[in-house]
Amino acid sequence: MTEPVFPVAIVGVGNMGGAMAANLLARHWPVHVCDLLPERSQALTALGATAHAAPCDAARDAHVTIVCVVDAPQTRDVLFGAGAVAQAMRLGRCVMLCPTMAPDDVEAIALELRPFGLHCIDAPMSGGPARARDGSMSLMVACAPMVFERHRGLVEALSSNVFRIGERLGDGARTKLVNNLAAGINLVGAAEVLALAGRMGLDLGATLDVIERSSGQSWIGSDRMRRAIAGDYAPRAHMTLLEKDTRLAMQAAQQLGFQGPLGAAARDAFAQASAAGLAELDDAALLQWLARRPQAD
Repeated sequence: MTEPVFPVAIVGVGNMGGAMAANLLARHWPVHVCDLLPERSQALTALGATAHAAPCDAARDAHVTIVCVVDAPQTRDVLFGAGAVAQAMRLGRCVMLCPTMAPDDVEAIALELRPFGLHCIDAPMSGGPARARDGSMSLMVACAPMVFERHRGLVEALSSNVFRIGERLGDGARTKLVNNLAAGINLVGAAEVLALAGRMGLDLGATLDVIERSSGQSWIGSDRMRRAIAGDYAPRAHMTLLEKDTRLAMQAAQQLGFQGPLGAAARDAFAQASAAGLAELDDAALLQWLARRPQAD
């Protein structure tokens, strides 16, 4: 039977975590929030959230703590560092891991939670802040069936696109890495062809109109390149995120002895664009980076 509404903590309320919190609050879930930037938490109090200065305080009465930080080191710090969430939560409660991480990190963190009597849901997300806010983002969920059923109400409140990947913790992370590698490859491709269109003297908006209705269409290409054409590089998804995600995907591929023709090129493009000073911009700025590269002789 689905568990009724219960207190939830979200640690990390930036673009995605903040949108998830707003979604749950609109659905009348009690939400406790914490972020390294206190103003992010305070902004959610107007919607009914309870803000806390420390992750452990946010998690103390929560049935589920959703970790929505950037990477594995930040996740470990939240769970096991000073003011550890793992020590604050009650026996039998649950941690939901939403950052994009290496599968090995997810598996290791889940094992480290066991001595605290805490369950784990491997649940990386995709779709962007707007879809997180309206509950239509994708969640790639891997966990024990009992854990999923106990928290089905929360998972389905967060996402109308829940993909049950399986029981093996880490498989959510594996699925997210291949998804984000595809996103990275598609985004690099979209930016490359529009940079080429610019060199050809074509109107970029009209060119993208054609691509969107033809065989070259991709969701991420349309989403990011529309912003890039408008010169809108305000970070919804920082360049460094796909830099990290493509790097992790290629590390996983290397461990398996797999080598494809496009993944490493996409990884290198995001790394070079970040190194060129675009790290804190939206990843739509990939078009800017490609457009200003020197012309070949």
